[in-house]
Amino acid sequence: MELSFPAICEAVAQRRPDDTALVFRDRSFTWQQVQDRTRRLAMVLLSAGLGPQGGNVGPHPVSALNPPESRVALYLLNGNEYLEGMLGSWKARCIPFNVNYRYVAAELRYLLEDSGAEAVIVHDRFTSVLADVIGTMDHPPRLILAVADGSERAELPGLVDYEGALGSASPELPPDIVRAWSGDDHYLCYTGGTTGMPKGALWRQGDFLVSALGVTRKDGSEFESIDEVADFATSSMRAMPAPPLMHGAAHWNAMSAWIGGGTIVIQDVVDHFDPTSILETAERHRATSLLLVGDPMARPLLDVLDAESETGTTRDLSSIRHIVSGGAVLSAESKRRLLDRFSGVRIIDVLGSTESGRQGIASAAGDGTGNTGRFVSADTAKVLNEDLTRVLRPGEDAIGWLTQSGRVPLGYMNDPDKSARTFPVVDGVRYAVAGDRARVDADGAIELLGRDSVCINTGGEKVFAEEVETALKSHPAVLDAVVCGTPSERFGEEVVGIVEFRGGVETTDDELLESAGRHLARYKLPRRIIRTDNVVRSPSGKADYRWAKAKATESD
Repeated sequence: MELSFPAICEAVAQRRPDDTALVFRDRSFTWQQVQDRTRRLAMVLLSAGLGPQGGNVGPHPVSALNPPESRVALYLLNGNEYLEGMLGSWKARCIPFNVNYRYVAAELRYLLEDSGAEAVIVHDRFTSVLADVIGTMDHPPRLILAVADGSERAELPGLVDYEGALGSASPELPPDIVRAWSGDDHYLCYTGGTTGMPKGALWRQGDFLVSALGVTRKDGSEFESIDEVADFATSSMRAMPAPPLMHGAAHWNAMSAWIGGGTIVIQDVVDHFDPTSILETAERHRATSLLLVGDPMARPLLDVLDAESETGTTRDLSSIRHIVSGGAVLSAESKRRLLDRFSGVRIIDVLGSTESGRQGIASAAGDGTGNTGRFVSADTAKVLNEDLTRVLRPGEDAIGWLTQSGRVPLGYMNDPDKSARTFPVVDGVRYAVAGDRARVDADGAIELLGRDSVCINTGGEKVFAEEVETALKSHPAVLDAVVCGTPSERFGEEVVGIVEFRGGVETTDDELLESAGRHLARYKLPRRIIRTDNVVRSPSGKADYRWAKAKATESD
């Protein structure tokens, strides 16, 4: 049975119409209301001529990596409209995709042209950048749905108010569209990576639901019908994805909650990372699951809790039973602090990427802090050797490439060359190779080392930025750290640490390196420490390595 997201959500809505599906600020939406609003959005798109045959595919011919369905850009902060945009687009058999709202005009134009976007759902605050871009495009989007956010709205051709459009649309979908919902419909997620322009990972929905969201029976076998999936959708989970929904980890977490019949909770403050807002929202709405992006989100959140504790402020966070992390390292120290602060919680560290789906997990509970960077892998996750010719055996003393087999993406939008490199065929098996380096321990667990694109070759030795960052952050004076390599006549590259210290706390470079040296071989330690008032990260908390290299270069 090939699953599709809209069919699953419609089946859940039929069973649980009056249960709460989504909460955002002072608004609460039942499953019936979500079904009504997303069907209306689908009709808005269909009435504008968008749908399974699309037509505006831009400069690229229709192909397996550029299918004919209309693309809908989600140029939005977190809110109910983001998730409605995804589900409503799929109900119209369009392909929604994420837009990084930090992009400047040139990056936005590239994204819209590469995707062949025919519609954009956009918050008012971003309409001025969109206006600058649309006037320069050969194939501009034909429909713009603007979401009011209190900001000034730029004038744009084809602009329609989002709520007004939904209010005027019918909730009745054409029966042939509903019957056509299929696992062959597409999911598209653009990822910026660490270098180059954004790449759009294109999946079949049937593959994405199984491989990325883990929609299978408890024994790992696949469901045989939509009704069977809906029968399992009895969760009381109230999931709160703290990162921006424009990033895969966040909307994957949200979609997983909906597939299980749970509720999605969105924090009040969405235009920047506000740990206090996250804690207040989780407490007020009794969130049971909290998604973070490793240390970049966990450490500030824990610092707020520590500060509140010192002033006598207490919060009832007893509803939180799971803290999920992905996208960045969650250090052993942060895990320990989370376990101390959240009584009875289980921490789940997820290994995966946009190109691979879910590859493994590491779990920690109050009876131990667990390991950092060591994962129990899925059967489909393997480590291939350096030249991608064979699978490494458990315990083999070699660093290889972390891969995923089975249900993997079709490739990158409009880029067969990059697709061939990222999804090679080895011994007749097609693998996804996202760029992570790893080794296989003797017991079969995968030890994640880091991204090859931020691997530093110093004196002939490979040093992975993430392991150095984790070692630097083990010092209590360090709030955040990012590591990169810069050219060196002697070593080829040298390791540079860019460090942000906690307010009012200082330490010497020697003390910092001594602390990090308890966790790393000496050759891996930074040869330079650069102090900064603020380590720059993406809204999701991922390190901005291009910023780091520029910072390190200007400090030479």
